[in-house]
Amino acid sequence: MVESTARLRQVRITPQKARRVVDLIRGKQAAEALAILKFSPQAAATPVYKLVASAMANAKVKADAESTYLDEQDLFIEKAYVDEGTTLKRFQPRAQGRAFRINKRTSHITVVLSTPAADAAAPATQKKGNR
Repeated sequence: MVESTARLRQVRITPQKARRVVDLIRGKQAAEALAILKFSPQAAATPVYKLVASAMANAKVKADAESTYLDEQDLFIEKAYVDEGTTLKRFQPRAQGRAFRINKRTSHITVVLSTPAADAAAPATQKKGNR
């Protein structure tokens, strides 16, 4: 089982908008996720597309280092989440000498790709002991 991670930090997209895009691809096959992101109209789709492509390249390098065969069609998105980054605080002048605060939010996006485990096909059953 090959597992690879890619992180994008301090991207200037609000976490709420980035989560909308990440929710589209969570649990999907990596190649299918790239196709979805390529045609998504949201602005957050471009950095997430690059992030998934980077995670696929990381998986390929990791598989080569471990001398294992990796088919890119086997990769799927195991985890994908968006955390809130630092907020840039800016001020805009308003009427009568007041100031209006503008929050420019940033995001940390993480994508984890993996191949299905060989033992995942056979579900593990556990017997509960008598009490």
